[in-house]
Amino acid sequence: MNFINTLRDIFKIEELKNKILLTIGLIAVYRFMAAVPLPGIDPLQLSALKEGTSSGLLGILNAFTGGAFARASVMALGIMPYISASIVVQLMGIAIPYLQKLQKDGESGRKKITQITRWLTILITLFQAPTYITAIKTQFGLPESAFLVGGATFWVSSIILLSAGTIFAMWLGERITDKGVGNGISLLITVGIIANFPAAFLQEFVSKTTNAGAGGVMMILIEIIIWFVVILLTVLLVTAVRKIAVQYARRTVAGSISNVAGSRDYIPLKLNAAGVMPIIFAQAIMFLPIALAQRFPALASLQDINGLWYNVIFALLIIIFSYFYTAITVRTDEMAQGLKRSGGFIPGIRPGKDTADRLDSVLSRITLPGSIFLAALSILPAVAYQFGVQQNWALFYGGTSLIIMVGVAIDTLQQINAYLLNSHYDGLMKTGNTNRKSL
Repeated sequence: MNFINTLRDIFKIEELKNKILLTIGLIAVYRFMAAVPLPGIDPLQLSALKEGTSSGLLGILNAFTGGAFARASVMALGIMPYISASIVVQLMGIAIPYLQKLQKDGESGRKKITQITRWLTILITLFQAPTYITAIKTQFGLPESAFLVGGATFWVSSIILLSAGTIFAMWLGERITDKGVGNGISLLITVGIIANFPAAFLQEFVSKTTNAGAGGVMMILIEIIIWFVVILLTVLLVTAVRKIAVQYARRTVAGSISNVAGSRDYIPLKLNAAGVMPIIFAQAIMFLPIALAQRFPALASLQDINGLWYNVIFALLIIIFSYFYTAITVRTDEMAQGLKRSGGFIPGIRPGKDTADRLDSVLSRITLPGSIFLAALSILPAVAYQFGVQQNWALFYGGTSLIIMVGVAIDTLQQINAYLLNSHYDGLMKTGNTNRKSL
């Protein structure tokens, strides 16, 4: 009943309703474009490409693009070049003074960083598009009859369309962020992942109900229960924070002439401050041993993403990158200086460097269990696969896919809830003004 009432409240707010409808419309456009194949390719002869991208790291990449990668779509590269460009710009901000200055320049600096990210996205796309075309022509064994157009015409047109598809996806994501609800880029990735959910579940259902000894419907129910438990654990990972008590010697209360002395507040340090970035970094690194395994047979075991050694190294990389990414994104020295300027302090800790050291010490301690928890969730799909779960369905048992979906869902719901609260607050203010006038 509360859910129905909340939906009614959402559609009573004209601005929020328009934002949600716009978001749904732009997502629908993205999904439609993901089904449009590149000109010059016969979509009926892509079975070899779909088979080659059904598992492994390419399967994960295909999931992020909502299946567009395996369909040789104009959106085959999806939004991933933009994600890569964002990561590169963020890492470059550590070493390049110009980018550091832009990060401190507020809104104007943010716009310039966004523009740099866009241009870098185009450069990355112009590199990845020929690589993708080479892969579908040579690596996946598509028959020659699948290519209706050949030569330079096919290459040039495909590179242009793949680049345009990524730029269009980037534009859609930015429009959703600016005019819709939620983070547009993350929503596009999430929708792509969810698009694979019905087929993955149906494949698992058919496998369990038609194969003798697979467990039937009861096993499906057990898997669903375990899946919900994993989702709850993921929610805990995404939302868990360590609150550091902060005290303000003097603080003005809004709307009041008097000052409140000794008011308390908290600095929330997230258990998983790095989000999904350690997984993305680790997966990028794991492409290297897979490539080397083709030349060095001793590394052949690392080609299996469900194998023991692959997942051991994968988990260790996630823990390492969790510390690395947290260190470069959570600036405890800036937090300490901001706290000092606002007149706040941690009880028993001197403002300034001592406060920064205290925050850094707490952050380091909570990052360890957070990174271990993140690594455990990341290798759960491999564990599920070892227990007989189909590969595509196992991907929803953890890893990047589930963490992104949970994080985006929480962020979007928080934005919607903020609109609802603001609307109720405005209504109360208007009522109060009316009453004062009547008096």
